[in-house]
Formats: sequence, C-alpha cells, structure tokens
Amino acid sequence: MILWISGDHGVGKTTLATALANELFGAVVADLESIGRAVQESLRGHPFAQQDYQSCPPWDATAVAYLAGLHAYIDGPVIVPMTVIDQDLLATLLTALSESADVHHLVLHADPTVLKERIVSAHMPGKDSIGAAESRVTRLRQLDSSGRAAECGLHADGHVIDTSTLTQKQVLASALAYLASREATTCAACEDGRLPK
Repeated sequence: MILWISGDHGVGKTTLATALANELFGAVVADLESIGRAVQESLRGHPFAQQDYQSCPPWDATAVAYLAGLHAYIDGPVIVPMTVIDQDLLATLLTALSESADVHHLVLHADPTVLKERIVSAHMPGKDSIGAAESRVTRLRQLDSSGRAAECGLHADGHVIDTSTLTQKQVLASALAYLASREATTCAACEDGRLPK
C-alpha cells in the first residue's frame, strides 16, 4: 500500500504519517522533499532549473521510481506526506504508482484560522528563536498557496479528514478507520481486517 497524505502547511501531514507508521506493521515514511532538494541542487545555475521542484520533470519521475522501488523492497506500507498543488501532476503520480501498489489518498483539512493558530504556536525543534520565527513566516505565506489546492479540487480526489476540532489521536483513528473500510471493500479475501501491503 502507498498512502499519500495531502493538506495545507501545518495541518498535520507529517504528524499523522509518523503515527500511522507506528501503527501499520513494516510501514515507512517517504520524504519526497529531499528528492526535490537534490534535483534543485543538481540544476543550480542551469537554464532548466525551476524555483519549484514540483515543476521540474526529474522530480516526479524520480519520486515515482523511488516510491515504487521502496514499496517493492519493504513489501509494506509506504506513507507519503506531500501536497502537490498541480492537480494534473498529482493525478499522474497516483496513477503511475497504482501500477505497482494499492494507492490511497488522504486529504487533511482544517479551518484557516485554526491552521494559523497551529503554525504560530508550533514548536520548532532544532531551531533557535530567529530560525523558528522565519519558519513560521514561511509557513504562513505557504498557507495561502497550498490552500488554493483545495479550491482546485484536491478535496474531491481524496478522502478528506477535517482536523479542525480533532486531537491527533482522533485524526489517527479516523485515518485507520478509512483504511480498514477501503480494505474491506476491495479485498473480500481478507476477512481478518488486515490492511493491504
């Protein structure tokens, strides 16, 4: 199983991904931002360099190969906390990945006011006060652009969990319930409720 988690900055994608990895046997969390940074570094100063690595074809090609290969290697769940703003690109990625695994798409949502409060009050491990402040400013700016993803139809293409009034444990429980229900409807042979690989 490859589980893609989308949502605005600060909505809890990484937190949920980590919690799910602790619940699903053999699961790993895949960081596609590191691939993006590698692509940007390789193309630094090149005419084909892009400010946004998601707009650079080597990123999505590498991301698909990486996730499919990782899934084949561990033979278990691969969890991907990543918002792709371009909905056509996201559809292409999920379609390509579905050729090698069961793909599920979760979308975490929260009221913008709640998101801003979370970003402002978030703990920034490993950062000094200046670095933490800069990170908060960046996340607040990104909130506007990532919020447009929902307006462009992101919510229509995935299972939405509204986290506005939920605790982290409740979000995890909701995600696990969704995955269990999907498995129940797609794998009649699995009568013991196990989730797909």
